[in-house]
Amino acid sequence: MLARFFHAWERRLAFATKDRVVRPFEWGTEWIDSPHTEGEPDVAVERWVDTVMQDSTAFFAVPPTSDFAFAEASPDLKLKGEAGTLTFPSALTTPHPENNIVHGRWFPAASDTSLVRQSNRGRAVVVLPQWNSDAGGHIGLSRVLARFGVSALRLSLPYHDVRMPPELTRADYIVSSNIVRTVQVCRQAVLDARRAVAWLASLGFERIGIIGTSLGSCLSLLTSAHEPLIRAQALNHVSPWFADVVWRGLSTLHVRRGLDGHIDLEQLRRLWRPISPWSYLERIRATQTLLVYAAYDLTFPVDLSEVLIDEFRRLGLPHETALLRCGHYSTGSIPFKFLDGYVLTKFLRNRL
Repeated sequence: MLARFFHAWERRLAFATKDRVVRPFEWGTEWIDSPHTEGEPDVAVERWVDTVMQDSTAFFAVPPTSDFAFAEASPDLKLKGEAGTLTFPSALTTPHPENNIVHGRWFPAASDTSLVRQSNRGRAVVVLPQWNSDAGGHIGLSRVLARFGVSALRLSLPYHDVRMPPELTRADYIVSSNIVRTVQVCRQAVLDARRAVAWLASLGFERIGIIGTSLGSCLSLLTSAHEPLIRAQALNHVSPWFADVVWRGLSTLHVRRGLDGHIDLEQLRRLWRPISPWSYLERIRATQTLLVYAAYDLTFPVDLSEVLIDEFRRLGLPHETALLRCGHYSTGSIPFKFLDGYVLTKFLRNRL
């Protein structure tokens, strides 16, 4: 009975928006940053992915930058705990100029308000919100983290809110039926997060973590796997494979329709290995991990979450788990959002 209730609620919440677009299937070979794109497009993409997986360290390498700009917040925002906005160039250039500037909102803990480098700083985390989050997504969580002593830098994901070009109403370019573009834009998010970590380190933070929800959860694990400065990660809704969530999830039914008839799940899972957590579990042995999942989730199906948790146990990776008795969308509703915020904040306070 509970499952029926939550599943019906999830469907109502998921389909409240009517602007989902079924976009045509594309291999996206124009997004391959390699000269070796000759032959049939599917073969070229397979070959490129194989090359990427031979050296993911190089694929997610990010050149250093000192081009960080910080603008102080207005007095009313400062009263709410927001110190200002950080901007810096993305390490991956896309065809849309507005998407190539990263925006972060800074919520420092009371002891970390100075932007002058200091030793013995407290805890700090990069916050990656969910797919299609608006500008207000995870701002409340960032304030809570700061209030409890964890400074938070909340990033806008690629093609989201201020980074969205006029042609879009949703952040379709980061998850879509364009195979290579999806990989590259998710890669861009990881590079952006790594530069955000570098900024935190430049202020003197050493106890650095990352927190992500849904798509942000996947991107957080990819970042942790390639960023040695991250000590702890809180992953809010989890799955081992990017492709399976898109193929089976409630939120991506329109993406699945664009894929149908052009590719099967086995090939899609293979081509999206570079952005799948399963590919990098051995790289996070030194990272403390919280895995949060929901009992009635139709977007990140619960059996997928359980596969990932079982693999963490099998590999002996340091982790904690938290099961929310709700669904994916209903996690953002009272009382579940308070329970979720509690377990996330408690974990990061304890592990950083």
